[in-house]
Amino acid sequence: MMRLKIAALLLSAVAIPAVAAPPAGFEKEVEALRQKIGAPGVAIAIVENGKTTMARGFGVRQLGSTAPVDADTTFQTGSTGKAVTAAALAILVDEGKIKWDDPVIRHMPWFRMNDPWVTREITVRDLLVHRSGLGLGQGDLMMVPRTRLTRKQTVERVAHLKPRTSFRSAYAYDNILYAVAGQLIEEVTGQRWEDFVRARVLRAGGMMTATTDSPERFTVENRSYPHARLSGPLRGLGAQQPLDEKDELGRNAAPAGGLTFSANDEAAWLKIQLNGGALPDGKPLFSKAQHAEMWKPVTIMPVPQLPDSLKLAQPTYQSYALGWQVQDYRGHKIISHGGGVLGSITRVVLIPERNVGFAIMMNSEDSGMLLGLTYRMIDHYLGLPDNGWIAKWESWYQQRLEGGRQALAAMQKTTGEAKGAPSLPTERYAGRYRDAWYGDVVVGNDARGLTIDFTSSPNMAGRLTHWAYNSFITDFDDKTLEKAIVTFAIDDKGKVTGVTMKAANPIADFSWDYHDLDLKPVADGK
Repeated sequence: MMRLKIAALLLSAVAIPAVAAPPAGFEKEVEALRQKIGAPGVAIAIVENGKTTMARGFGVRQLGSTAPVDADTTFQTGSTGKAVTAAALAILVDEGKIKWDDPVIRHMPWFRMNDPWVTREITVRDLLVHRSGLGLGQGDLMMVPRTRLTRKQTVERVAHLKPRTSFRSAYAYDNILYAVAGQLIEEVTGQRWEDFVRARVLRAGGMMTATTDSPERFTVENRSYPHARLSGPLRGLGAQQPLDEKDELGRNAAPAGGLTFSANDEAAWLKIQLNGGALPDGKPLFSKAQHAEMWKPVTIMPVPQLPDSLKLAQPTYQSYALGWQVQDYRGHKIISHGGGVLGSITRVVLIPERNVGFAIMMNSEDSGMLLGLTYRMIDHYLGLPDNGWIAKWESWYQQRLEGGRQALAAMQKTTGEAKGAPSLPTERYAGRYRDAWYGDVVVGNDARGLTIDFTSSPNMAGRLTHWAYNSFITDFDDKTLEKAIVTFAIDDKGKVTGVTMKAANPIADFSWDYHDLDLKPVADGK
């Protein structure tokens, strides 16, 4: 660590000007790649030394339409919006209304974690840095794929999420505590997170087409539509197809990832970040002190182990700050964050020593392309030779999908070879089952067999098909949803005592946290 600090000091002492433009032929390169991968649309923003050197779009807003993506086309940006929620809190810190290390219950006396001691100790800062003790993505089914719950109802249910580790002992990425942060903003200001962020961060920061709420988003004519590959054996394989844009992430989770930005909006945001929180006219959106606080590493993150072809991209350290990820890349400090919602992905990257930042947004889930372009651009702005990142990351992504396909096929084969019969007649599995944090899941029975309805999530319903023994697999009416394997526990009297689940797809996104459910039968169905 000392050698890294010395190297960083030496680098900061040498004024290395940023490359004055994107790579030669970059626009043609992006368009050729987009067509090769089959991504519908892409938008890129680049800021260098306080100037926008690129803000433009490629491709179309929706397959089947000729409406082009341009610099004002809005994209769903997912978890990159966590930094915006952190900035909204920073404004309140500047105004003296909160402090980063205030206990949350100072501002929301009714808020509860599962452990009373953690309830007393958890701070505003803790909400943002993934060290609460909750597991990876725990509670996300309250917002993924959609919800009937309000934000406050969601925050109230956090009390029922049982921790996976002790408080502040480990990193585990979550979304649910950003919903708590959004509710805290409302409690402190009297304004919804949507309204406060729109006025005090987005519009005040020059992000004029960005949206915070669904009704607002759907009034923007120049918006992109989500797409995914769903016709193969698992998500990510098969032909690209449009998704229903109304089937969006639950608005209760908007503080964790519910913003839409255009390339021009991203450029304005990048300028603020690279200028220490100041607007182009020099006035602060938030203070330099809070800007530094938001970039300060807090929680150590495990370093991912990448294959040999990607070893140069493997950091030696990685940490989470307030809505930002901080790591090194080949001796250079990188501030970044990724984001993904159903059908759209984004990456925002800042290279402070070069005074450069860029954002890439896509209206599809083609992560190999996104990562390849990200590292291609980082190398360019660090003055490093092209390492063939685009091909390497795409190869990695396809290998990951193939590995998932093989694992799923092996699981299906094993199950088929040992497919024991159910223990009970079909009708005896039917009933209402309740999990303390999610709510009710209703299993029904009709002439065709068992049905299932996740009642807190609109249109998350379908049929259950026998899988093996007392396990069944969901066949949702909405084919965009990840399937779950549903297992019933039976006692010695032949009575169902509980239900557990897991995602059928071995590489399903962690937000499909079926495995966190602990469903118990509700007496008399009440």
